Amino acid sequence: MHEMISYEGWPNCIRFYNDEIELIAATDIGCRILRAGYIDGQNFFYASPDDAGKTGGDGWRIYGGHRLWHAPEAIPRSYYPDNDPIEYLLQDNKLTLRQAREETTGIVKEMEIVLHPSANEIKLTHRLINKNLWTVSLSPWAISAMAPGGAAIVPQEPFGEGDEFLLPARPLTLWPYARMQDPRWFWGNDYILGAQDPNEHTEQKIGVLNKQGWCAYHLNRELFLKRFSYEPRRQYPDFNSNNEIYINQHFLEIETLGPIADLAPGEAAEHTEYWLISKTSSDNVEEIMQRHILPITQSFL
Repeated sequence: MHEMISYEGWPNCIRFYNDEIELIAATDIGCRILRAGYIDGQNFFYASPDDAGKTGGDGWRIYGGHRLWHAPEAIPRSYYPDNDPIEYLLQDNKLTLRQAREETTGIVKEMEIVLHPSANEIKLTHRLINKNLWTVSLSPWAISAMAPGGAAIVPQEPFGEGDEFLLPARPLTLWPYARMQDPRWFWGNDYILGAQDPNEHTEQKIGVLNKQGWCAYHLNRELFLKRFSYEPRRQYPDFNSNNEIYINQHFLEIETLGPIADLAPGEAAEHTEYWLISKTSSDNVEEIMQRHILPITQSFL
């Protein structure tokens, strides 16, 4: 089901919903999903109070919500402003958002959103289309800016020791400003925890090659879980990272990346995320892992 509504100062937003959850996507700016959560419940996504309702202009704005970029990150290429209206197409339970060709990069961004009619599940296909006259190399980069006060959960590789475990399992990428002793990080045996704390003003960022294919954000006894693929024969940006966590004072970003692709003119690169929204019975991460995350993830690992 869907309807056109005004949301946070933008008059032409699409509310996409079933009996339990809803998404709100902007069409006055784009491509952006501004809200995801239970109907009448909390918004999992961060909303920038300074940017609410704004449109137009040449400067990039954070806005908040979920967006599509292309990696690796660079200024000004990655920060092409998404301040103008976009095209959209509604077909039953599928919504397609399409942004105009970026003048400086020649890339067209597209999101295809499919909401399950009766379950708390969303399939989100991110698409980058090369509209240049030459080949470009890039990676689709899906970025969700999450509301403050929660924690990201990233799985560790399964533990192993002995002669059959001689090779490394997964790289960990650290940005120059990452501090491993920062209290927002917890380096567990089964998972890495990254907490968003409004009282901590410094930035943090890590990347991992996540072969388990999931990560999650826990906020006020609700869980936002992402599933995504790993292609072992292909290369990823940022020292081969397909999952990155960025934290600052205002929000936490859960980022997933597709493999690097060399796109000929007219070709497209796609990267798909599957979102699941659920409630939890505890704030304890160990209980959340055992009761809520592992039963889900074990069904597709």
